[in-house]
Amino acid sequence: MLSFIVWTLITITVVVVLSYRSTELRTSTATMGLLLIVYTLIGDPGNIYLSILWILFAILVSLNIPEIRRNYFSARILKLYKSVLPTISQTEQEAIDAGNVWWDGELFTGNPNWEILRQNPKTNLPAEEQAFLDGPVNAVCEMIDEWTVIHKNYDLPEEVYDFVKKEGLFSLIIPKAYGGLEFSPLGVASVMAKIGSRSPTLSSMVGVPNSLGPAELLMHYGTEEQKDTLLPKLATGELVPCFALTGPYAGSDATSIPDTGIVCKGTFEGKDIVGIKLNFDKRYITLAPIASLIGLAFKLSDPDHLIGETTDYGITCALLPNELEGLESGRRHLPIGIPFMNGTIIGKDVFIPLDFIIGGIEQAGGGWKMLTDCLSAGRAISLPSGAMSGAKSAVAVTGAYARVREQFGMPIAEFEGILEPLGRMAGRAYIINSSLSTTAMAIGAGQKPSVISAIMKYHTTELSRAIGTDAMDIHGGKAVMLGPKNYLSTAHEAAPIAITVEGANIMTRSLIIFGQGAFRCHPHVLKEIEAVNLEDQTEAIEQFDIHFFNHVGYTMSNVARSLVRGITDRFTDSPVLDETATYYKQINRFSAAFALLTDVSMLVIGGSLKRKET
Repeated sequence: MLSFIVWTLITITVVVVLSYRSTELRTSTATMGLLLIVYTLIGDPGNIYLSILWILFAILVSLNIPEIRRNYFSARILKLYKSVLPTISQTEQEAIDAGNVWWDGELFTGNPNWEILRQNPKTNLPAEEQAFLDGPVNAVCEMIDEWTVIHKNYDLPEEVYDFVKKEGLFSLIIPKAYGGLEFSPLGVASVMAKIGSRSPTLSSMVGVPNSLGPAELLMHYGTEEQKDTLLPKLATGELVPCFALTGPYAGSDATSIPDTGIVCKGTFEGKDIVGIKLNFDKRYITLAPIASLIGLAFKLSDPDHLIGETTDYGITCALLPNELEGLESGRRHLPIGIPFMNGTIIGKDVFIPLDFIIGGIEQAGGGWKMLTDCLSAGRAISLPSGAMSGAKSAVAVTGAYARVREQFGMPIAEFEGILEPLGRMAGRAYIINSSLSTTAMAIGAGQKPSVISAIMKYHTTELSRAIGTDAMDIHGGKAVMLGPKNYLSTAHEAAPIAITVEGANIMTRSLIIFGQGAFRCHPHVLKEIEAVNLEDQTEAIEQFDIHFFNHVGYTMSNVARSLVRGITDRFTDSPVLDETATYYKQINRFSAAFALLTDVSMLVIGGSLKRKET
């Protein structure tokens, strides 16, 4: 009995070591064969037990022979895999394909390569952008009395609008060749954060032209004629843009928009042409009340096949001047806390030329891909910069207030009950600031990390809301009495806006961070899905065989790493040797556990994953 226990422990140890080191199959098979020979010679096993072990070893050997493995294992598993694989629509596939995988992919490996993150450019704001912060940005902040804007006029002063256009605050992302400022992502974030610390109203309005809007879409997908005509006017503020996507029946599920565009013949500016008749109803559109160039998402169809053989093209994006017949900028909305320009846009039988489509007729039906591609990076800048401004402002004023406010004969900052939330606020503000800076520099270096952008949007806005709550608690009565000297009330009231826009946080957490991330960032799942969808059955089996058994090895490695690293960090590496090394090692452990739990979730939930991502 003792011998059996000893040999069992030795076998488990060998399997764990081989799995932990991700040893290739042939080497692992040879190692297990050698161990089995030694056990057979000196282990004194029973005949039946030994026979079972040799049969299992024979199966292991067969897995090393591609023809046997494919015909007797992979082909059968592929058939089962197809039966449980969730259906992926075209719009879901385009969302999965949007952007690229960066450091987030490393976290899914269970053994992250820290050099990928450490090679990210260090935070560096160019002198030109720093000068803009110190000059025009400071100047516009001094021009605004936010209390008057929010509680009396419900709008910014006209001179602020003029200044914003003159100084190019609507053109931060537009290339210099078209008259824009062409700031780095970090520069855009810094400008928006600085403005947000003074006027969340203006920050919200500056965000649209410099995030997912007509300029961004034109830069990536517009025709040369569209770029040459529209971008200079957007840069100078001659055109004020907005983008209309959501409506009464399409919010988080933006792909369900009922707005239509039908290719037909009509008259435009006195000429008979083939164009598009639009009918749409949009709401919650930032800048809609003052926009002169409207980006519009709609579903395009061509029932008479006037432009091609396709009948239903799907979501398409076009740019419309606001003076078109049948187009109406409806009632203005009043967002909670901050009265930035927001409202409805309604169109009834609005006829436009085909060349109003962003990118021309070649981009008919390409709207969803445009939106997901641009959001894959933009979501990491606009709202996180607002979260950073709110967080930093709250920390700055709350720390000072806690020192000057005295109760029981001493500053309230001396009480541990106050020190605890103060420390929590500072830590969370640091997380927001450092993650935004790191991600902005990565985007500036060419990355488009769609999953990380969703993580940034969700966590920075949630952290900022938590910081605001702590700040309110520490200020007590001063924070709940509304007036010009209450510097916390605006951020507290407006917190739900950042939580809601550009993908509500509930949806972002469930559908994108894990739902999309599990497919996109996993080193093998997407490749397996692609193999399953191959039409050539032989090629499908060959590709599936490769990726599936790599996946099996990956899972075994993460089982071993989760076990070992949960016991000790002695066998995991850190890129540094200082006092932060333990944190690198802990993240290595969590990465392995996360990767393992992801595989378990997919195995247990299967095709229901899309509905059970929480």
